Amino acid sequence: MSKKYNVAVVGANGAVGEEILAVLHEVSFPINKLVPLASSRSLGKYVEYGNKEIAIKELTNSVFEEEDIEIALFSAGGSISAQFASFAVKAGAVVIDNTSHFRMDEDIPLVVPEVNPEDIAKWKKSGIIANPNCSTIQMVQALKPLDDAYTLTRVDVSTYQATSGAGKNAMEELVNQMKDFFSFKLEDSQHKAFKHQIALNVIPQIDVFLENGYTKEEMKMVNETTKIMNREIPLSATCVRVPTLRGHAEALTLTFETEVNADEARDTLKKASNIVVLDDTKNSIYPMPVTSLGKNETFVGRIRGDIFSKNMLHLFIVADNLRVGAATNAVRIAQKWVEMEEKK
Repeated sequence: MSKKYNVAVVGANGAVGEEILAVLHEVSFPINKLVPLASSRSLGKYVEYGNKEIAIKELTNSVFEEEDIEIALFSAGGSISAQFASFAVKAGAVVIDNTSHFRMDEDIPLVVPEVNPEDIAKWKKSGIIANPNCSTIQMVQALKPLDDAYTLTRVDVSTYQATSGAGKNAMEELVNQMKDFFSFKLEDSQHKAFKHQIALNVIPQIDVFLENGYTKEEMKMVNETTKIMNREIPLSATCVRVPTLRGHAEALTLTFETEVNADEARDTLKKASNIVVLDDTKNSIYPMPVTSLGKNETFVGRIRGDIFSKNMLHLFIVADNLRVGAATNAVRIAQKWVEMEEKK
C-alpha cells in the first residue's frame, strides 16, 4: 500500500483553498491527516472535506512541525507565503505555492505537470515548488504538444479573464453592479476591485502597467512561459478582464518553424493529457467559460490555419481558473511529487 501523507492547506477557507480541498478529495489523494490552516480570524470555523467537517487551525510558525506536515499547499497570498513557507520547509515539508511570490526564483521550479514534470526533481534545493499564473497554465498545456510537433517560433495571446481571478471581492463587485443595473442604479454603483465598472464592460488592464507598456499580468505570461518551457519563445500578451465570474478564455495565434495542418494539430491536441478538444463549428460546439466550470481539463476549439501563412495556427482555449489555473495544477504537482518520491 502506498504511503499516506500529512497535508496542510494554507488559506483553506479561501476560494482556491476550497477548490484544493475538493480536488484532493476527488482524486483520493493519499492523506493520513488533513490540516486546514488560516489566520486566527478563522478559528472556530470549519472546512468541508468529503462528508466531513474539519476545524481550521491557526497558521503559525510552529504548526507545521507540531502537526508533522509533509506536504504544504499554500494559497493565501504572496505575503503569507513569504512569511510562513520557510517554516514549513524547515519542518521537513515540501511546499507547493500557488502565489506569485516564488515563481521567478531561479532556485525554485515552476511546474505544470503536463509540460515540465521533470523540474519537480529540483524541489530539494529550496523545498518549494511554484504553481504558475492561471492564464499561463492553461496556455502552456496547449502549447507543449504543438511545440513538440511543429516547434513554436512565436505566440500571440489575448486573454478574457473572469473576475474570480481577482478574488471573491471582485466577483461580488460584478454581481452587485449587475443588481444595480437591473435596479437602474448602475451609475451610482461603486467599483473598488477594478479601476472601472466591470458589469457590461471589458477592461484591458490586469495588474499594473510597466515601463514597456505591458501589464504585470502580461509579463507574467511571457516570463513564466520561458521558465516552464525551458526555452525562450517570443510571446506577446494582451490581458483583458471580462464580466464573467469564473473560467478564463484565451485566443491564441501560434507561429511555427514548419507548415502546420489544422486537422493534424487537432489530432495532436486530442492525444494530449488533460486536453479536451471541442471543435465542431457546424454545430456551434466550441469552448466557453461555462464549459469549464468545475472541470479539471483545458478545453480547446476554433482550431484553424491562417488565411495567409501556412506556418500559423489559431485556436481558442478555456479552463476553470480556480481549478486548472490554481487548485488542480497544485494537486497534480503534489501527485507527481508523491510518485517521484515513492520511486526512490
